[in-house]
Amino acid sequence: MPLPLDHSAGNQSLQVHASLRAAILDGRLAPGTRLPSSRGLAAQLGVGRNAVVIAYEHLQGDGLVETTQGAGTFVAMLPKAGPQSAAADAVRIETPPRGSLAIGRTYGDPALLQRLAGAIRRRITTATEAELGYGDPRGSLDLRKQLAAHLAASRGILCDPACILITSGTQQGLRLCIDALLQAGDAVWMEDPGYPTSRRTLQSTGMRVVPVAVDAEGFDTTAGRRADPHAKAAYITPSHQFPTGVTMSMARRVALIDWARQTGAWLLEDDYDSEFRYAGPPLTALAGLGGNDRVIYLGTFSKTLFPALRLAYVVLPRAIVERVLRARAAQDRMPQLFAADAVADLMADGTIAAHTRRMRRRYQTGRDTLVAAIEAASDATLRVIVPTQGLHLVALLPCQ
Repeated sequence: MPLPLDHSAGNQSLQVHASLRAAILDGRLAPGTRLPSSRGLAAQLGVGRNAVVIAYEHLQGDGLVETTQGAGTFVAMLPKAGPQSAAADAVRIETPPRGSLAIGRTYGDPALLQRLAGAIRRRITTATEAELGYGDPRGSLDLRKQLAAHLAASRGILCDPACILITSGTQQGLRLCIDALLQAGDAVWMEDPGYPTSRRTLQSTGMRVVPVAVDAEGFDTTAGRRADPHAKAAYITPSHQFPTGVTMSMARRVALIDWARQTGAWLLEDDYDSEFRYAGPPLTALAGLGGNDRVIYLGTFSKTLFPALRLAYVVLPRAIVERVLRARAAQDRMPQLFAADAVADLMADGTIAAHTRRMRRRYQTGRDTLVAAIEAASDATLRVIVPTQGLHLVALLPCQ
């Protein structure tokens, strides 16, 4: 099996995993294909057998392969890829909670802040006349190129930088897409429980939010059909559901993409903390599973870096880019440029990748410390669900 390894992907198991995932997602390994034995593939690639075993386990956790006892490991069935183609002292202002246990709180690493400040200063002081004026409404081309490369390598999403839109936050991206694609009164499926801020955004734009219960397999399309078969969109957090932390199963993902294709609905995939996975490589995004004609992927730097940076992005199906850009033109013309260009520089030189690795270790240590403290303080009254990804966890009270 021709399988070139990308030695920049990390250790041997990550190299094998990345190469197999790419071969599966781009169709070189068809559904049902039996993969070589771990010993055979290890000999072919010149890597340790353990590296292949670990890579197969990661692919199975990703839902990309299936293992049958005594028969072997086979490529799983995936949806077919679609065509590649938004008086002052009396004013009450709601501010997010602060403190050590506030949701979404990130560590402002001084070393990173210094590098970012230097990069922004360089970009501003060397700016051309054109860069000081109005620019592309999609935002920094340099950042869009870096994001396209990053998403292909880490999330399995193959996208053209021309289809990426830089925004000031996930909610702005969500709002732009709603304005461009939906009409007041349209039904939108939303996870229940789900992210309150996104629910408020949907409601504020006149959408009729239809709650769909989340279970151990994540969002359930069958339940959504029962709740409202005529929904025009679904807002989901499939890789790490907010707040339960569950991951949507592959069967549920396929069913959701099939529903979107059959009905012409849009899937709004919020992948807010995909960088912080503590067991194995990041999961393949819904947008990377062949649903790129119906999936709108929402990402952010608020968790990777810090919320005050106000930097996020939307990956759009090619067919709707112009519609979403028209919605942007009616709001803010274009996003800020210099901070986005600076972040692109730090992605290009590896600074942000190194920062993410440091923060992943820091947050994992914080997670483990918090879990131990809760279990000790509650005397086993609370059942803590230890997450394999993200910056929050759930502790359950006893049923009685």
